[in-house]
Amino acid sequence: MPIPGGAFRMGSEDGRPDEQPVHVAEIAAVSMGTTPVTVEQYSHFLAGWRMEPPPWWTDPDFGVPDQPVVGVSWFEAALFADWLSQETGGRWRLPSEAEWERAARGGIEGGRTVWGDAVPAGEIPEGPLNAPWPVGRGTPNPYGLLDMGTIVHEWCSDRYRPYGATGDGQLAEERRVSRGGSWRHKQRWSSPSARSSLPPSSRYSDYGFRVVSVPVPRT
Repeated sequence: MPIPGGAFRMGSEDGRPDEQPVHVAEIAAVSMGTTPVTVEQYSHFLAGWRMEPPPWWTDPDFGVPDQPVVGVSWFEAALFADWLSQETGGRWRLPSEAEWERAARGGIEGGRTVWGDAVPAGEIPEGPLNAPWPVGRGTPNPYGLLDMGTIVHEWCSDRYRPYGATGDGQLAEERRVSRGGSWRHKQRWSSPSARSSLPPSSRYSDYGFRVVSVPVPRT
């Protein structure tokens, strides 16, 4: 789905300390995957590049084609984007943290959820879950994106650091940003500004990703 470029207020004064201070961020226009990458989509990548499957790949609870793929490290998610670029002739990558939040907000400034003030009724399954629910069955946000802030944490391209910090730091195992909710958590959704992170080699059953496409530079 197209995400318009422009400036927006990133962060939240009501959130955790790492969501502060609220500051103006600006992105260029991108196009973002409507849902997280699914098991079926990831299977083509595994076959095309002969990659080892992630954990839980053979677990029947995690094998539904339209479930979000999980157990994927940051490095593997980035490789998927490289593969997709080669397959399509486009230019795909993981979203930046600012792109993800801009997309999640859907043009709504200060919304508590990606839909505004409240999570739509029936958006999130209730009761115990053994695995993530399928993607694409909820209510789109104002930019037409589904499952933003729910189901799985989503890797972003950025290294995790406080807002305003600079410098590359360590390159190998420095934590990478993730955004979004988790089917494993008691509260299965997160606000557009909520941040989390893990070392990039980590694999968890509630970590997935989605990708963005950007214009291919003219030569």
